[in-house]
Amino acid sequence: MLPVYRPMLAITSLLNTQNADRINRLIKSLETEFGLDDVQATPDPHITYQLAGVRKLSALKQVLRDVARHTQPFVAHTTGLGVFPGPNPVIYIPVLRSDALNHLHKRILRATAPLCLRTDKFSGPDCWLPHISLALHDTTPELLGPVMQYLNQQTFNLKLAVTNLAILRQEEERFIPEKIFTFEGHKHEAIPSLFETAG
Repeated sequence: MLPVYRPMLAITSLLNTQNADRINRLIKSLETEFGLDDVQATPDPHITYQLAGVRKLSALKQVLRDVARHTQPFVAHTTGLGVFPGPNPVIYIPVLRSDALNHLHKRILRATAPLCLRTDKFSGPDCWLPHISLALHDTTPELLGPVMQYLNQQTFNLKLAVTNLAILRQEEERFIPEKIFTFEGHKHEAIPSLFETAG
């Protein structure tokens, strides 16, 4: 019996509306100036933690719901621009790794490990480079210089509110949110008793 092919899912955090609008305006300007639009196959700007093929989507949803329930919203920062070289270079905004971001990434990997049939090599803690993609697939080495010169006119020091986990799934040419889990850790903090007395 042939194995059932299960497409890879992306485990991500979606950007809040303000940040997403800014990134999408930038992506749209790259389409206007250079005809680059492949990145728009994923219309929701995001940070990716892991690409994974899993046996049961319902089980993945359950473990990510649990991670989100015990995670407090936090702030992440971006700076500069980066390039993954190749025949179709990827242009991206790096997200700085912080204690909060690293801790969340490790918890996701640990929670999903028993469910994964396969994953990508760049999801491991030593290789993971969180980023927000601006252009990919339809870029060329020849376009890289002019595009970077164009982007160099702007700054990319963003403050990102990280407030959710989202599963993105492929539907034809697009990647769309399958499920979004809002962080709820701040709701479960212990509330000091009004009747506690100073020692």
